[in-house]
Amino acid sequence: MAEYQPGVCNIGAEQRRARRLSGVGSFGIALGVVLAVGLGVLPATTLWATVPFVFGGWVGLVQDYYGFCVAFAAVARYDLSGSGGTSGSVVEAEAAAADRKRALRILAAATVLTAVTTVPVVLVGGAV
Repeated sequence: MAEYQPGVCNIGAEQRRARRLSGVGSFGIALGVVLAVGLGVLPATTLWATVPFVFGGWVGLVQDYYGFCVAFAAVARYDLSGSGGTSGSVVEAEAAAADRKRALRILAAATVLTAVTTVPVVLVGGAV
């Protein structure tokens, strides 16, 4: 997609790729912690430290999936330059409000996904 659409699309291919890589990297850090706990290098309570990384991983992947950046929505920007479009500021109040609503939905989805994926790990790992 190469055109900004309020509440639907505010990033292009390059920006999506950056979020995907960030998400995968965050999951990689969380997995490293889980492996270290599993190997006995770190105590089980360290599993709680995976929560922010898992959340970051989900935020990155959900942003990539939807082509929508939470941070850009917060500052009323868009960047589709990596997909042949333009970048700039969101000036219409209605468009900015639609972007903020989408950003909140993405954060809510990432929160639910984080709970679903970390609670079992923490419980099985004995960190509770």
